Amino acid sequence: MRRVAAGGLQIDAAAAYAIENPLLVAGVVVALVVLAGAGVWLYRYLGRTPGERLRRALSDYDRLAVLMHPNPDPDAMASALAVDQLVAGTDTSVSLLYSGEIRRPENRAFQTVLDLDFDRIESVDDVDAEAVVLVDHNRARGFPGAEQIDPVAVVDHHPGDGEGERFTDVRTDYGACATILASYFNELEFEFTESQTNGDLDIDAAPADTIPTALATGMMYGIQSDTRSLTNGCTSSDFAAAAFLYDGMDGDLLNRIANPQVDAEVLDVKSRAITSREVRAPYAFSDVGEVSNTDAIPQAADELETLEGVSAVVVVGESEGSIRVAGRSRDDRVHIGRAIEAVVDDIPMAEGGGHARMGGGKVPVEHMAGLGPSSGVSREEFKERVFAAMAGEL
Repeated sequence: MRRVAAGGLQIDAAAAYAIENPLLVAGVVVALVVLAGAGVWLYRYLGRTPGERLRRALSDYDRLAVLMHPNPDPDAMASALAVDQLVAGTDTSVSLLYSGEIRRPENRAFQTVLDLDFDRIESVDDVDAEAVVLVDHNRARGFPGAEQIDPVAVVDHHPGDGEGERFTDVRTDYGACATILASYFNELEFEFTESQTNGDLDIDAAPADTIPTALATGMMYGIQSDTRSLTNGCTSSDFAAAAFLYDGMDGDLLNRIANPQVDAEVLDVKSRAITSREVRAPYAFSDVGEVSNTDAIPQAADELETLEGVSAVVVVGESEGSIRVAGRSRDDRVHIGRAIEAVVDDIPMAEGGGHARMGGGKVPVEHMAGLGPSSGVSREEFKERVFAAMAGEL
């Protein structure tokens, strides 16, 4: 009986307090309602797939720009197209941008066979959009004012600390950025459509929540090209994405993209890389000299990596006042991206990095010669740095 009485007294006291302090009590009630609402929102938000979160975020804008890295490869181009298709059916208009060149044979074939139309920009002033999405890289680069780009979203598989204001999905263990976008389509239950034929890819004409044949084919090749046909630097997710896209792709289109005619200079640069190579087993280095087609340098690196007894290779060439660097590795002891980064680390204005299996860099010739706060590095010293870095001594 005493407990009941005590409980009654407590209830009476609480009621009296509420009568005397109505505003405070009302504030507590409002706070509880707000917290409950926030909890429900958070639960629903966390329950959404990454693709759904990206789609919702991008549909808030009327004009959207999807920016590829300066010289887009098939993975970058396919990823940009996938973002465009992700928001198909909304009121968002999309422009697909790049700042450099599309030069490698398979890159040109990708654009030509799929009849793609991208917009080339020269500076940040050419980016006419409310928001920017970065695909296949996480920091804008390669054109004046790039540092001013504050992306609303980033989808990438390269190392880096770039982030999107509203959405970031960087999966460095994945072999291709297109793999990430394919997972979005799969999770959102997009269906394949054959409404686009003969290679034409008219995103605006493709129904919402579908993947047109040409896009599925492009995404498949984007994954293949970045993983060397699913043999290098890939995970089970890349295989799963390829299996998903297989049902919607066109084998003839894929073959036309994958087997273009080869530029004569590419063959010449490959030949020079082979004849001028220096091998210190299991590593190799080659300086191919002046080139006009810089895309021939990584292709030469691909060629040298196939040499028996070579597990990691770096090829360099000079073009328009810069030393271009391309590295390849199939040696678990050599993270080629970090090796190239170490080689150029103390050279002003130089850049380098990449994945464990593929890396690259760019070094201004004048800074390599000593312009700026350094004593300079000769081509011979640069070569020695490369071998030291591959051996883990730099």
